[in-house]
This record gives sequence, structure tokens and C-alpha cells, in this order.
Amino acid sequence: MLPTSHAFKENARRGLADPILQRALENMRSGFPAKRLAAIGRLPEFEALREEARRIKDHTLQHLDLYLERYEAKVTALGGHVHWARTPEEARQAVLGICRRLGARTVTKGKTMVAEEIGLNEFLEANGIVPVETDLGEYIIQIRNEPPSHIIAPAIHLVQSQVEESFRATHKELPEGRPLAEARQLTDEARQVLRPKFLAADVGITGANFLVAETGSSVIVTNEGNGDLTQLLPKAHIVMATIEKVVPTLEDLSTILRVLARSATGQEFSSYTTLSTGPKRPGDLDGPEEYHVVILDNGRSAMLGTEFQDILRCIRCSACMNHCPVYGAVGGHAYGWVYPGPMGAVLTPALLGVAEAGHLPNASTFCGKCESVCPMKIPLPKMMRHWREREFERGLQPPAYRSGLKLWAFFAQRPSLYRLAAAAAARTLGIAGRRRGRFRSLPLAGGWTRGRDMPAPEGRTFQELWKERRR
Repeated sequence: MLPTSHAFKENARRGLADPILQRALENMRSGFPAKRLAAIGRLPEFEALREEARRIKDHTLQHLDLYLERYEAKVTALGGHVHWARTPEEARQAVLGICRRLGARTVTKGKTMVAEEIGLNEFLEANGIVPVETDLGEYIIQIRNEPPSHIIAPAIHLVQSQVEESFRATHKELPEGRPLAEARQLTDEARQVLRPKFLAADVGITGANFLVAETGSSVIVTNEGNGDLTQLLPKAHIVMATIEKVVPTLEDLSTILRVLARSATGQEFSSYTTLSTGPKRPGDLDGPEEYHVVILDNGRSAMLGTEFQDILRCIRCSACMNHCPVYGAVGGHAYGWVYPGPMGAVLTPALLGVAEAGHLPNASTFCGKCESVCPMKIPLPKMMRHWREREFERGLQPPAYRSGLKLWAFFAQRPSLYRLAAAAAARTLGIAGRRRGRFRSLPLAGGWTRGRDMPAPEGRTFQELWKERRR
């Protein structure tokens, strides 16, 4: 997937002008937040669990080398194989090597953001191997040749009529007049089409929500069961993960799982929480003959010990984007790469560079909602500010933006002058806007007034009102 994060503003304008996308986003805005709120309301200890989950991940990151080595040793002892990949190319080659050795022609895939990050589907296709997405949302966007727009709901930008149109265009072997107006009919058809592909696949690839150092297990959390079929039926199971996915013990895993589904979909637990531990053993009725784990770094180890380390606590629940007013207005594709929303605004510059993704940390109201709902208590606004600082230091913003910041800094460093200028501006705008109470346009504020009116100040500054109240 070629990144277009540098074109965020253009992407956002298209999203705002797309009526179908706006209708789809309205369903998201009214769904996930309400379900999350209801789920955590039924769990009095939710805040204590958040704090414990944060502590577990912080401890793991402080000793990441130890737990990764322990995980590898356990996987190896159980007959599996761990492949370390510093770069996306090394990860792609590790997967290709396994597939070629087994003579694989078809690969089924569960949902994996790591595979999106390294462009695995395109790479496999270029090497004569057919990847088949089996998560319903991922399958829909695959046949539409689109990237995901959300982490847990990759096709959330679509409405029913678009899915129906894509199914009719792709499943041409099925009767033309079949009914597809309801969700159940669409899912039944997807099941009918995908079931033979599960049985025919030579290799199955899944992501991993977590890797458990204590047992050498990989863990996937799903609501469809496709991940289980992807792991159990082929000759080999390949797990795609990144270095920060490891947790020390099963007890630690259970703590984090209690906050994951509630934060993501408003469920107490997802329908399937599947632990895979090594290849098929003597006496097992099913399972893969080979078990491989490809663990990708891709710049994450460089984040350890920096002001961006906290983003490595992320468990990909999507709560931040479900509550973000910017994501809710422009959708995930506007962010231009794999990871959208507030967590993407922090992670994407770390992986692609601030020159490519500098718009993303600027696309925030800093309302703080993302941090307040994050189950891992990740300080997302603080890290976005750090990226803004780095962007400024490298001179990457437009000249007008930098000049405006320097002008503001001049006044901010001189409190008396700042108060005088603020009072003068408040009075002037208050008098000018007294009749209408708002401005339809203002010099230097076109970016705001193109989409909304600017309320007129009442004529006094906050500090003046504060002093008056204190007296």
C-alpha cells in the first residue's frame, strides 16, 4: 500500500464531500461509543483494570528483549519456528520462503495489520501466490481493491448497497436474481464463497493480538471464526506480529483481554479468543503441520526509551478513532496508510517519517477524548505535540504557518503585551460582530469560516472575566 499521508488535506476534502462515506460514518459515530459506554458501565473495576493493563505493558517494554527471547525459546521447544524481521522486505521474504518450500499456490488470511503494513498481498500475487482474505470486512475491501479504513472494521466506510454491488460483480457464478438486500444474505453468500477456499489453502496466515512468552502462544481475538479455520486447515500456519505484541504470562493476557473487547466493540469478550501453541502434535485431530511466527521490528525498537514509547502499548482496539471527531468526519482513508485515527497520527510518522506523515498529528482538535477512552492510557495528544515540535524543528510546515507560530511565540513570551493584544482583539471583534453575533468570513481565518461561522467574542478576555469573578 503506497502511503498518501502527505496528501491528508486533499484526502480529507474528498471524504467530507462524499455523501455515502458520511452516511457510513454516522453509523459508526452512533454505534461504537454507546456500546463501549454500556459495557464499561457494567464493570465497576474497569478503571483499575486499565491501570493494571498499562503497568503490564510498561513492564514488558522495559524488559522487551527478555520476553521476546523467552517467547522464541518456548515456540522452538514446542516445534515451531520464529523468524526475526528488521524490515518489511525481510518479513515478506520469510513468508515467501515458507510458501515456496511447501509449494503453496493459495494462502488464506485472517485479519492482520502487519500484512497491510508490509504490503504482503501485493507481494504474494507478484510471486504467483493467491492470497484470500477471510475476514468479511477484509474480503469485501479485497474484492473492491481498497485498503482498510478502520482497524477492527476495515469496511466501515461502505454501506450495504456498495457491498451488494461488489458481490454481484465478483460472484458471477451465482444466480443473478438472488436477494442480497439484508446483512444475513450477504454474510451467507460470503460463507458460501469462502468455505471451499479454506479447504483448498496450502498456507494460512493470521495476525496476533498478543504473543504469550510463558507458553509460546499466539492469540487472535475475532468475532467470525475465520481465524480458526485459517489456522487449523492448511499445512502451515504463519503468524504475523510485531515486537511489542508480547506479554509475559497468561494471567497478564487475561487482564488485558478484559479491557480489549469492551473498548473495541462494547462486548465483554469477543466471540472467539483463540490461542495457538505450536504445530499439530501426535494425537491431535487437526492443526497445521508447521507453525511459524514472523516478528517484525520496522522501526519500533528505535522508539523504545523515547517520548514515543507509550504508543507501543497500543492493543489496536480502535477506541481512539471511534471517538475522534476528526476521524468521524473524514474517515480512515484520509490518513493515507495502514493506521488511521489518533493512534495512526502517532505511529505513522514513526514508521514512515514526519516528512511523509506530518499532517496527521496536526489533524487533531486536542479534545483529549482519545486518551480518555484508551484502555492502555496512552497519552496520544502529548505525543502528537512532540511530532509537531519535530516538524517545526525541521522546517517542514508552510512559511505562513511557521511565521504565525513565531508571531504567537513573540507575544506569548511577553505576558503584558499578550494581554494587551488579546484585549484589543476581543474588543474590536466584539464590536464588529455585535449585530450578527458571528462572522461568516474573517481575514486569516478562511480555513475555519469556509466550513462554519466564527462566533463573535463578547468583548472581554478570559483573564479579565476571571479577575472580575475573583473580586
